[in-house]
Amino acid sequence: MNSQLALLGGPATITQNFKHYNPIGEEEVQAAKEVIESGVLSQFIGAWHPDFLGGPKVKEFEALCAKHFGVKHAITVNSWTSGLIAAVGAIGIQPGDEVIVPPWTMCASATAILHWNAIPVFADIDPQTFCISPQSIEDNITPFTKAIMAVDIFGQSADMDAIMSIAKRHHLKVISDTAQAPGAMYKGKYAGTLADVGGFSLNYHKHIHTGEGGILVTDDDEIAKRLQLIRNHAEAVVQGMGMTDLTNMVGYNFRLGEIECAMGITQLKKLGHFVNGRQKVAQRFNQTLSSLPGLTLPHVMPDSTHAYYVYPMLLDTLALGVKRETLIKALQAEGVTGIGAGYQNVHMLPMFQQKIAYGSHGFPWTSDICHREISYTKGICPVAEKYHDETYMGFAMCLHDLNHADVDLIAKAFLKVWNHLDELKRIP
Repeated sequence: MNSQLALLGGPATITQNFKHYNPIGEEEVQAAKEVIESGVLSQFIGAWHPDFLGGPKVKEFEALCAKHFGVKHAITVNSWTSGLIAAVGAIGIQPGDEVIVPPWTMCASATAILHWNAIPVFADIDPQTFCISPQSIEDNITPFTKAIMAVDIFGQSADMDAIMSIAKRHHLKVISDTAQAPGAMYKGKYAGTLADVGGFSLNYHKHIHTGEGGILVTDDDEIAKRLQLIRNHAEAVVQGMGMTDLTNMVGYNFRLGEIECAMGITQLKKLGHFVNGRQKVAQRFNQTLSSLPGLTLPHVMPDSTHAYYVYPMLLDTLALGVKRETLIKALQAEGVTGIGAGYQNVHMLPMFQQKIAYGSHGFPWTSDICHREISYTKGICPVAEKYHDETYMGFAMCLHDLNHADVDLIAKAFLKVWNHLDELKRIP
């Protein structure tokens, strides 16, 4: 058998395409079919009316989500970006307020803050979990800080005990962006449910897949009401509801349809199965890759579980003597799809580097509502930046529906690459 690296002309370890992650089954098809045949694809009315809260499938899905996640309120939205915008508005953020957010997240976490003319302030990530660092949150609090957005990146909850303690001491609100971690547990509770408001994505490559969509969760009655208003044309509804506090009562059409909610109902029943399957795959990776030198496997906090949207790893490139990019090219050549380098540092995007958002003159940073000079220069988040530039390597579990044989084949590719490190060291 030819053991030469595929990168150097040998045969690839993996010559097959792995099954694409697709949790849609006959139950979802039937659920969607029934909605289509009913003729009621949406039943929202943007006025104070019995249908202000949507149709039967919207209400059923929300009630089931509230029960499943153990919260008082669940509110569906047409995307998780919409959910984040609604969450920031519902907690009463004012123009110029500062909201602390990690740089390792999808850009919507930060732009949802900007949406309300508030100021994103980036705190570094924890070196083990990749979630926002409680110590860096403390270091970034100013008199203008009003909230923290904790992102449960890759499938694991942030350290919510520490974050909620910080928030309590400084009188801050907390949002959990749990887009990638539905079903993960933190000390006996579901990730996303320990903040003032949290929630999950229903995007096509997330654990629950309805195409697009999101679910907001909260135990706060007032926040829930404001989420519902922002979702559905608040300014047209507040008078009929008798609302007197019009703070952020600028409404949108963030409504999720009946078809998506019908599919979500069936998907929610399978969430435990989806997460358990990812965890079994990760356990097998842990067993097969743990002996490889210079490779740090995912760290899971005590009393927590991981939903493994991504299987995150760190490389000790100095000890290995091989560049990260070379290792990744070698793995990709062996047929490992879904392996990649780095993770987006949101603060390095052009919007933040140039401070251009609304219009072309730097609003809101150059306006009177911004209380101080905000720095987004490289160096403000050294852990996130080093990991992105040098040492982080992730495997996108969300892309595939892997069985044990698939995992063993991927592990075989890793072992082959690691057995040829001396050859890779010679690649410039």
